[in-house]
Amino acid sequence: MKLSDNKAKLSFSNGSPEVDLPVYQGTIGPDVIDIRKLYAQTGQFTYDPGFMSTASCQSAITYIDGDKGELLYRGYPIEQLAEKCDYLDTCYLLLKGELPDATQRKDFHKLVLDHTMVNEQMQFFLRGFRRDAHPMAVLTGLVGAMSAFYHDSIDVHNAEHRDIAAIRLISKMPTLVAMAHKYGVGQPYMYPRNELSYAGNFLRMMFGTPCEDYKVNPVLERAMDRIFILHADHEQNASTSTVRLCGSSGTNPFAAIAAGVACLWGPAHGGANEAALNMLEDIQKMGGIAKLGEFVERVKDKNSGVRLMGFGHRVYKNYDPRAKLMQETCNEVLTELGLENDPLFALAKALEKIALEDDYFVSRKLYPNVDFYSGIVQRAIGVPVKLFTGIFALARTVGWIAQLNEMMGDPEYKIGRPRQLYVGAARRDVP
Repeated sequence: MKLSDNKAKLSFSNGSPEVDLPVYQGTIGPDVIDIRKLYAQTGQFTYDPGFMSTASCQSAITYIDGDKGELLYRGYPIEQLAEKCDYLDTCYLLLKGELPDATQRKDFHKLVLDHTMVNEQMQFFLRGFRRDAHPMAVLTGLVGAMSAFYHDSIDVHNAEHRDIAAIRLISKMPTLVAMAHKYGVGQPYMYPRNELSYAGNFLRMMFGTPCEDYKVNPVLERAMDRIFILHADHEQNASTSTVRLCGSSGTNPFAAIAAGVACLWGPAHGGANEAALNMLEDIQKMGGIAKLGEFVERVKDKNSGVRLMGFGHRVYKNYDPRAKLMQETCNEVLTELGLENDPLFALAKALEKIALEDDYFVSRKLYPNVDFYSGIVQRAIGVPVKLFTGIFALARTVGWIAQLNEMMGDPEYKIGRPRQLYVGAARRDVP
């Protein structure tokens, strides 16, 4: 970051001395006011619930302009990456800072795809869970347990250990997600095949059985790969901030990523695509398209408690760029599978049309977001709704690792310790 010639001046109405605060500039985006010495200079903290106006770190990985609807990975627009690269190219970019050349691409793909198997003992660990456990509960346990199965790479302060853990996590996450799925439905686990692509391998482990050869559909393979790319990183969101905060204590990389998985599970974060599909299914039970107008009116009624899931975004105040790409993928998948006239998908299209044309939603910038379309795509492919967030965690793993690595290499990093505004009882004595 670069020190700006501009300075912020903090003045007080009670006559306390004014305080000059440095201002720093990033490459693009808003400047930041440096308040690190504020407490030492004034004895006061800032108050910012939800960190709405606070930059917790400096980062060179991902940039979002919510007003423009722009998302950049290492400077590259998400639209170009989704069109011209695959997920492992994107992983290399997020981890290394640059897109791979031909040799680097070949070596990195081979490295990841050669390490997709997990320790056989993890199958027995998995059997300790109930069959009807939510896949995210299972996945949180499995990822955390990796520090017990791969304890030769758990020193987060060791750059080589972090590199080894990164490859292990990216390689094995699809296997763990597929194992959690197979365990839940009572089918045999499918071992990975190194000759398949990252996304193709995942589809085979999810939907293949030992009874017959599984043929990877290239349209579905590309759709799954695009889902991975669009979810790979998204700046300092709740789960990424959780990974950074957890990692700042010096805990091992597997534990930090497990914390990110647990945070992602929340319906306001990674569970949003699951919530969007559940909403569509609820509307379908009410009567489908015939009852859509009634549902929309309930959404507009602030007293109804009915929310429109899969629309709007905390950061994007324009159309989510990922949603546009996911919409294209959605149409490709539905056409490939002959599901254009499926009642649930027809309902989704009708709801999308209303949201894009109704002044109530347009004025509030409640555009369809990536969760709305990705849920539809995954359901069409055959992914159970409960597993949507697990696939999100699979895709986001590389972003979490890149952010963790960046923090550990930052000489300014410290263990996270937010302050508070205490409003409880003052000191008192026990009678």
